Amino acid sequence: MSLSNAPPPNLEPWQSHAPALGVYVHIPFCVLKCAYCDFNSYAGLSELHAPYVAALISELQLQTERADRPIVDTVYVGGGTPTVLPPDAVGSILTALHECCRVAADAEITLEANPGTVSRQTLHALRGHGVNRLSLGVQSFDDAELRLLGRIHSAAQAREAVSAARAAGFTNLNLDLIYGLPYQSVAGWLTSLEGALRLEPDHLSLYCLTLEEGTPLYEEVSRGSVPASDPDLAAEMYERARDLLARHGFVHYELSNWARHATTSRYNSRLSLEPGCRSCRHNLKYWTGQPYLGIGAGAHSYLNSVRWRNVSQPAAYIDAISHSGSARCDEELITTEGRMAEAMFLGLRLVAGVRWSELYARLGCDLRRKYVLELAELDSEGLLTVDAESARLTPRGQLLANQVFVRFLSSCERSGRPGADRE
Repeated sequence: MSLSNAPPPNLEPWQSHAPALGVYVHIPFCVLKCAYCDFNSYAGLSELHAPYVAALISELQLQTERADRPIVDTVYVGGGTPTVLPPDAVGSILTALHECCRVAADAEITLEANPGTVSRQTLHALRGHGVNRLSLGVQSFDDAELRLLGRIHSAAQAREAVSAARAAGFTNLNLDLIYGLPYQSVAGWLTSLEGALRLEPDHLSLYCLTLEEGTPLYEEVSRGSVPASDPDLAAEMYERARDLLARHGFVHYELSNWARHATTSRYNSRLSLEPGCRSCRHNLKYWTGQPYLGIGAGAHSYLNSVRWRNVSQPAAYIDAISHSGSARCDEELITTEGRMAEAMFLGLRLVAGVRWSELYARLGCDLRRKYVLELAELDSEGLLTVDAESARLTPRGQLLANQVFVRFLSSCERSGRPGADRE
């Protein structure tokens, strides 16, 4: 791995015709690394917090200086645990963003937070700094499951965090939950999900546990001290959750994401790109091939068919920004074949699927014709519904989504697409 010597990307030719930019800001710090987590996050390192925020602001200024304040309509501050930083530090980042970019008046500004790292006072301060969407990493409402996952909060603290968020004025609130855990039963999962529903969130993100090599939980399962999860049981949990959330007025708009329908929520907020529900507008950019700029250690960006990422280690990131103004260590030009394959497997993550007319307008290619064999096979296998206007996953296809996606990746690789993970 080596740092790129390329200059900051030129946003000027892009901004005249493309949709507004999304900005992702990565905060890699956390109180304690969870037992299942392989994200780019680091426990402690409090001595780096202030220089890291300064580096973030410098990178943001350098990345945007060649453009005339690009338009930004979504901001996502993720981690790590962004709320390990004081609210004023988050405020300074958002102030710099407003100075460097034209942030839309109705921009969605999301901040991830973990129960146990927030209080009513800090949430009031964050709301005052312009954060208008909060994503709480609850993961479970069962204390035993939380201990298994290595979380630092209890179920009671999760409920308190939701109450504090509402008191602070957050009217757009997401809760993250994980299913498919060792020892977890379908009944236990539904109890946890019903506990979330009682708190009336506006959005729910439900993720099946993935055991990542090198994490403590992976090692415990490998040694046999913790049982492996049952994939058939996890599939049943997904199906039961899908049914339960539909009955509670949630719109299933992406494989792992549900948004409350406007008519079923007593909290008011701007509706998202998905008609009638509060889907995450920032994440929709990833699934629909829109441009985004990533700021911070390990952050990824996509602009003008180029994808790049920053160096992962916080100290190395700070050093790179201070010495050269760039922390890029990897970049890839996405070929036409690659863009078409990504349009399919990312777009099919959306429950509404992909529309051929929209893909033609974006890519200038009839993807229904290009992938005629793959589409016919997947349709005959009951994994896709394909018609003259669109293609979308069937309920069975949602359970076997990776088997669908790999068909388009395989087709792309046969066409000679360069590797996506170069160090």
